[in-house]
Amino acid sequence: MRTRSWLAVPFALLVLSLAHCGGPVIPDTGGPAGTDAGVHADAGHDAGTDAGASVDAGTDAGATADAGAGADAGTNADAGTNADAGTNADAGTNPDAGTNADAGTNADAGTNADAGTNADAGTNADAGTNADAGTNADAGTNADAGTDADAGTSTDAGPGPWALRIMAANLTSGNLQSYDPGDGIRLMQGVHADIYLAQEFNYGNGSATAVRSLVDAACGVECSYFREAGAQIPNAIMSRYPILESGEIDDTQVSNREFAWARIDIPGGHTLWAFSVHLLTSSSGTRNTEAGILKKFIQDNVPPDDYVVIGGDFNTDSRTEACLNALSSVAGESSPYPADQNGNGNTNANRNKPYDHVLASANLRALQVATVLGTSTYAHGLVLDSRVYTPLTDLPPVEKGDSSSSNMQHMGVVKDFVIPAP
Repeated sequence: MRTRSWLAVPFALLVLSLAHCGGPVIPDTGGPAGTDAGVHADAGHDAGTDAGASVDAGTDAGATADAGAGADAGTNADAGTNADAGTNADAGTNPDAGTNADAGTNADAGTNADAGTNADAGTNADAGTNADAGTNADAGTNADAGTDADAGTSTDAGPGPWALRIMAANLTSGNLQSYDPGDGIRLMQGVHADIYLAQEFNYGNGSATAVRSLVDAACGVECSYFREAGAQIPNAIMSRYPILESGEIDDTQVSNREFAWARIDIPGGHTLWAFSVHLLTSSSGTRNTEAGILKKFIQDNVPPDDYVVIGGDFNTDSRTEACLNALSSVAGESSPYPADQNGNGNTNANRNKPYDHVLASANLRALQVATVLGTSTYAHGLVLDSRVYTPLTDLPPVEKGDSSSSNMQHMGVVKDFVIPAP
C-alpha cells in the first residue's frame, strides 16, 4: 500500500457556531431502518458490472487539473479571494512557478497525462506563518494545492458546544459523472453541512478555477477542500473548519480513484479525521478488501482520542455486509439509521439498497443528535430524497426533481453531532 499526503494551504475560514442554519438540537437518537435490493452504476472503471451506468467514456472531464495552485504569498493571505485559479500566483515564495504546466488547460482527456509534470519542486516553501518548507514535497503526485485551507484555527469558534453537520454526497448527474448539471450542488446547498464527503468530484474543465467554483457553490467561499489528484472520478472533502493535513490512500482494487482523507481542526479539543470513499460495485469481497486498507491506515495513523468519520458511496447491498463489519472497530453505525420522511433508509436511486453511509468512531457517534432542517426533525439523520421531502422550503434552493435527475444514482446522507467544550 502506498500513501501520499501533504499539508493543506491555509485560507480565511468562516467557523460556524451551534446556531448555524438549520442546525441540530440535542434530543434523543434512535429511528427506523430500511431494506435492501437494487443496482448501481459505477461507470468508468466498473462498466459492465452495473446496469444503468453513467458512462465515463475515459474522458475524465478534466478532473485532475487541480494541481499546484495554492497562492500562499508569504503570509498565507488566502482571505476569501482564493487566488487559486491555476495561475500559481505564488511566484517567489512557492518555487514551483514555471513547472506547473497544468494551469488552466490540463488536457487530461482520459489519459490523466498531467501526473509527474505538476512537480511541486520538493520545497513549496510557504514562507511566513505557514512555514512548512521542505515537508510538502509532492513532486510527481499532482498535488491538489487548491485546498485553500484556513486562516486561523477552530479555537476562534467561540464558546462551545459546537454544531457539526456531515453529509455523504455522491450526487453527480448527467452523462459525465460530474456536478455540472447543478442538481447535486443544490442538494448540498440545501442542507448547509459543515463537512461534505463527496465522490466523483468533477466540474467544468477540471481546472483549479473550475473546482474552486464548485466548492464555492456547494459549500461556500469560506470552505477549504481537498480533492484527490490524478483520478478519473476523484473523491473530495469540503470543510468549513480548517484542513490541517490531507492526502490519499491507495485503493489497490481500482485504478480510477483512491481514498481521500483530511485532518480537520474542529473546535472542542479533538481533531477530526475525515475519509471520503467510493467502494467498488464488483463484489462484497472486493469491498471488504478495500475496507481493510482503510482500517489499517486509521489504526496506524489516527490517535485514539481523535474523532473519525468515513463517508460516501460504499455500494453495499445490505447493512450487514462484511466491509461495514470490518470498519466497525474504527467507525460504524447501528440501528436506527438515517431515513427519509417515509422512514426509508436506503440510498440508491431505486431506494432499495443502502449504498451510502456516514460512519463515525465510537467517541463521535456518542455525540450524534437529531438533524433539524427548517420545520422538520429527523431523529437519527436524514436520507435526502427531494422527490419525497416536504416542505422543500426547508431546503432552499433544492427542487423536487433534483433527486430524480438524469443518472442521479444516490441520495445524500446527513448526520448531526454536537461537539462539547473541552
